[in-house]
Amino acid sequence: MAMDSLGFSEEMCIQHLWQLLQLAACKYGENGILAYPSNMLGKPDFMSYPDLLVKAQQNSLLLRRIQGLRSVSIVLIHFKNHLDNIEWFWSVLAAGYIPAMSTAFTNLADGRVKHILHLHKLLENPICLTRQEHLKDFAGQNELRIKTIESLHTTEHLDYHCSPENSRQSSKSPEDLAVLMLTSGSTGNCKAVCLSHQQILNSIAGKSSYLGTRKGDTFLNWIALDHVAALVELHLHSMFLGTNQVHLHALAVLQSPLTFLRLINEHRVTFSFAPNFFLAKLRRTLEVLIQDDSAAPGRENWDFSCLRRLTSGGEANVVETCRGLTDLLSAWGLGSRVITPGFGMTETCAGSICNKQCPEADLYARRDFAAVGFCIPGIHMRLTPLSQEGPVLGEGHRGNLEICGSIVFSEYYNDMASTAEAFTHDGWFKTGDQAYLDTDGQLVLCGRGKETMIINGLKYSPHEVEAALEDASVPGLTAGYTAVFSYHPKGSQTEQICAVYLPNYHREDTQARVDTNDQVCKVTLLQTGVRPNVIPLHGVVLQRSTLGKLSRAKIRSSFERGDYLYYQQVNDRIMQSHKAASYVEPSTPMETMILQNCERLFELDRYELGTTTPIFDLGVTSIDIIRLKQRLEKSMSIEDIPIITIMMNPTIKTLAVALEKSNQSHAYDPVVVLRDGGEKAPLWLIHPGVGEILVFLGLSKYLTDRPVYALRARGFDGEDFFVDIPDAVQVYHKAIKLKQPKGPYAIAGYSYGAMLAFEVAKAIRSKDNDEIAFLGSFNLPPHIKSRMHQLDWVECLLNLAYFMDLISDSYAQAISPELHQMGEREQVLNYVLEVADSTRMGELGLNREKLGKWADLAMNLQSMAKEYEPSGRVENMDVFYATPLIALAKSKTEWLSEDLSKWTDFSATTRFHEVDGEHYTMIGPLHVNSFQRILKAALREAGC
Repeated sequence: MAMDSLGFSEEMCIQHLWQLLQLAACKYGENGILAYPSNMLGKPDFMSYPDLLVKAQQNSLLLRRIQGLRSVSIVLIHFKNHLDNIEWFWSVLAAGYIPAMSTAFTNLADGRVKHILHLHKLLENPICLTRQEHLKDFAGQNELRIKTIESLHTTEHLDYHCSPENSRQSSKSPEDLAVLMLTSGSTGNCKAVCLSHQQILNSIAGKSSYLGTRKGDTFLNWIALDHVAALVELHLHSMFLGTNQVHLHALAVLQSPLTFLRLINEHRVTFSFAPNFFLAKLRRTLEVLIQDDSAAPGRENWDFSCLRRLTSGGEANVVETCRGLTDLLSAWGLGSRVITPGFGMTETCAGSICNKQCPEADLYARRDFAAVGFCIPGIHMRLTPLSQEGPVLGEGHRGNLEICGSIVFSEYYNDMASTAEAFTHDGWFKTGDQAYLDTDGQLVLCGRGKETMIINGLKYSPHEVEAALEDASVPGLTAGYTAVFSYHPKGSQTEQICAVYLPNYHREDTQARVDTNDQVCKVTLLQTGVRPNVIPLHGVVLQRSTLGKLSRAKIRSSFERGDYLYYQQVNDRIMQSHKAASYVEPSTPMETMILQNCERLFELDRYELGTTTPIFDLGVTSIDIIRLKQRLEKSMSIEDIPIITIMMNPTIKTLAVALEKSNQSHAYDPVVVLRDGGEKAPLWLIHPGVGEILVFLGLSKYLTDRPVYALRARGFDGEDFFVDIPDAVQVYHKAIKLKQPKGPYAIAGYSYGAMLAFEVAKAIRSKDNDEIAFLGSFNLPPHIKSRMHQLDWVECLLNLAYFMDLISDSYAQAISPELHQMGEREQVLNYVLEVADSTRMGELGLNREKLGKWADLAMNLQSMAKEYEPSGRVENMDVFYATPLIALAKSKTEWLSEDLSKWTDFSATTRFHEVDGEHYTMIGPLHVNSFQRILKAALREAGC
């Protein structure tokens, strides 16, 4: 591979990756890597290519001192920011070892430990490099050998002089293994894809030649470096050209798509990557922006003529999305063929087949989904018959996509069985995709032989959704006769989900049909975030095979052929008639305004939400409530609608009355109805130390068989704070008895709320002689006085900021000493406001005054408990324990044995339940599904 494209002499050829960095540092020393902090505040950090070279050489000396490492040893790289991943990727290469890029761990404890143990075995006892702050990711296992970079740097003084010639990479050959990339493992254990130096170098040379990248370009990446597109197509490709590369975290663009456009304009970006779901999101954002002249100041100066290539992959590209976004951005100079759909896999070093004629050629061919194009240099493709062996297929014939070439991997590491299964007898890689060639020879994908669903760029297993439906025991479903799959509806921006089932109710039972439909929608929405298309089918068309299984592939094919259209039309007609008959029209302008905002926000069809339907039944999140609040404020031209007003008035009719009376004073009521109705005993949830109850919204959506009530602290709406614990207990006791006069009672408290739940339960038992069937503590021990003394106003503010995702927990700990030295409240508040996530502040409707008052309320609650000592006993206690705060215990085991176990002194029967996540995330979006299962089991065991 001659280097004339880089400006080097013809005889200088790159043989391995290390030479990429050497040559970039030598010839393009002024260029390098710009990496933005996760909160996007301030300027990006810059590391030039010479600086990266020096750091990698110095770090390689530290790595070589680790005992037990050999030249073929695997080093697992586990970091959470781009600069760390880049620096230590090159450091491992410089030391002569093989880097394996670690994917993000699941927050489910069992799954995380299982994944780590699998990596330990698969990678043959690797060393894992990480930061001290990430050690909690490895809790619950002792097999993987962990080395923190902080511990490496405590090594005694070393001679850091290391010339490029001394690098162990100088002995590497092009065919040697360069890096291991882990597959997602969405349907099982991950595999490790072996990529050699030659394969990667051939890949980036082919990409550059085919896509027309050149010196002077600027690359923009927002994908984690464990993804092959980020590492090969963006980072290494950019280094191959010696150009600048800009890196930022995915959350920054997903929360604010305009950030992506702003950085393209500011940095004159020429090359980037964006999957279809993000293109759709960007298009919707721009359409709203254009309608709102006050939004995005400075947009009139945008200039996107610099952007020459925006590659897209990971899911099918909707042609209309590509066309619409191209047209919108053309007003700011974007070219007509910038969006480049393509095909690529980890096994092909990322993008390897590209469509440079989108959207014109796809519009001409009248395709709904864009072709993925032609092969780049270094890869060949063929299509083979779907059902039997035979000759290679020509244009227009659907077949299995197989590829080969110098950029295609040759094996999975330490997995001979998967390697053998992945290749044909003559050496072609079986991608698992189905496709055809159009009349121009472009490749057009048309489905997968595998069953993974890709929704908004994320992978979901249909088996998991079906299992969740089975667990939910939806009354109308016949066991074993439910199938879930993804499909592309015409006109949709991305894939959608379809759930078909065999009903066990009579076909004339409309109410059972509606109830089943609603339950299937709720469960699927909770699992995937997508409302499914639900179709009840007759047993004639939904039969089991001779092996007793439903064929999901055949069912999907039947659906796509239109075989189920009659059943869908009948179901839609019945559902629509029922909703229309039970629909309550808005009767006032205020109700009409609220309904219109809800329909737009939640993308609802006519009759889906009447004025008496609880908004929470739509499966809304706390962020949805905040977005609704902001929409209503804009529609009503008022400054602030308290969130509690929406929470306590969950129907359009009651909310309209409350908003019309919003200027009138109202009495404090601690009870917030999160879910009403159900045959089982209500569950009462008491707020954590921040006083607010939004954290319970996600949990309440799963508890469909009982009312769920939450208790909110006094003081959010100008009322006096609680005086002391007896004051709070008296108020909550009275509120519970007023709403639920008789037991049995089920009460639980999250963190600080567990102490209040314990005291309220004692009051109900002693004063009313009522039964407490269930009393739960969500990760709080009985003795909390010492912790309360640790929490001054600064700590309360930081805890609140972390609890509401304004800053990270590690960052809160890092800045705590500096904030305590400031002393003055206003200075501390200014500092936190500067570093807080401004987007999240807006979502929560927070400003300086509100954040300060909220911290005051939290401080008051902590102060009330500074001298608290538990006393007395209850009949039972269920303790749900997660990973504790770092300040309280070193491990979950220590937390349980030394602190939480003390509840046995205050209850006759104490049950302990291990749950996933950490103290502040145990009932958050990532863990609420597993938590609710454990909670439901505990409630059943308690007999309520």
